[in-house]
Amino acid sequence: MSAGRDYLVRIGSALIAALALSPAASAASPVRIAVFDFELSDRSAGGGVVAQDAIDAENLEAATALARQMLEASGRYQVVDTQKAGGEVAATGGIRSCSGCEAGFAQKLGADRSLAGLITRVNRTEYTLQLVVRDARTGAVLSNDFTGLRMGANYAWPRGVRWLMDNNFLIRTGAQ
Repeated sequence: MSAGRDYLVRIGSALIAALALSPAASAASPVRIAVFDFELSDRSAGGGVVAQDAIDAENLEAATALARQMLEASGRYQVVDTQKAGGEVAATGGIRSCSGCEAGFAQKLGADRSLAGLITRVNRTEYTLQLVVRDARTGAVLSNDFTGLRMGANYAWPRGVRWLMDNNFLIRTGAQ
């Protein structure tokens, strides 16, 4: 990075930090968001043959945990525990199968918004990632972020979450 660009990045970072610490920024209460466990939709040719394995489950958990961490760290969101809704979510066949039911679950949990993450396996090395945020009261979609990045193996799912949060969601919501 050139010295001039490095200088501008440092100035911009300092300005963002100053704005985040301003009285107006700290006066706003964080938005309560229920981040549901990310799910995998295997659309690959082997999807019906090769089942989701422990490594897939581990990386789904890591992607979910990173989203929760980044939302909390932004200071704009307070993440609501979703474990109490786990049985109800499972009974619907999962978030990806329930046509927005996560909003109702989020409302029952006392959240203002819900976030659902869906990773779609295109083939064994290509994936897409979608993050959908809904208003818990109305179910309206507030944000629908998607990356068509080909992320490589399943260990890259958290990296895809970081990219979407840093380059789309947190910037757009003013929470970076």
